[in-house]
Amino acid sequence: MALVRTELDSRGVFTVTLADPDNKNALGRQLTSELIAAVGRVAEDPSIRLAVLTNEGSTFCAGADLRERSRRSEVDDSSDPDPLALFRGILDSPKPWVGAIAGHAVAGGLGLAAAVDISIMDEAAKSGFTEVRVGVAPAMISVICLPKMTAGRAADAMLRGYRFSGADAATMGLITTAVPRDQIDLAVDEVVTDLLLAGPEALTATKQLLRRVPNLEREEAFGWTSDLSAERFESAEAAEGMAAFRERRAPSWTPSTD
Repeated sequence: MALVRTELDSRGVFTVTLADPDNKNALGRQLTSELIAAVGRVAEDPSIRLAVLTNEGSTFCAGADLRERSRRSEVDDSSDPDPLALFRGILDSPKPWVGAIAGHAVAGGLGLAAAVDISIMDEAAKSGFTEVRVGVAPAMISVICLPKMTAGRAADAMLRGYRFSGADAATMGLITTAVPRDQIDLAVDEVVTDLLLAGPEALTATKQLLRRVPNLEREEAFGWTSDLSAERFESAEAAEGMAAFRERRAPSWTPSTD
């Protein structure tokens, strides 16, 4: 039985649902493998314009499957899926990822919620860097989470390992915003609607600059973004977008309302 369910609608919105609620959608071998496959499809399938990541059950993701790991402690794990492939795949995806975080997100699950481009979380759900309480560290997810947090908040949350609300996760900068659970779908729909109004190539270029510019020296950043700007203004997509603006019509990439 599949632990990750996927669905592609007529607008090009690809919904990826973590569907192992009995195991709190923990990142075990099967679920992680299926999720990596879904992330790869988003990157490669031209019919997909953006992805929405969500969950079944009251937990979005409980992080690593500790029971599975303990059972396999003496077994060769060389064939295990690489969690770095999962996080890198979302961060480096040419398509936007939106998180509909409808439940608790702790440890690696919080890293997953933080990795998507725009995340909407249940304000009452619990989050936390709970790794230290089972004798490990929030190692890989620190690469995602630390740039989003102040040093003081990061040290407090990661060293103490306590749980905090979705509303607090938003205050820390780990997610975009937190709303009551029954408003998540509406908030995500608003985000998706806005993303579908943007040129697909323009979104890819914008994702590149969001990831790259903060890591460049100022003059290098100006040089690279100048080239990127020229490339975009000379593109067929920009020509269509500006023509649509002049002619007061929707550009060709806008989904039909019929």
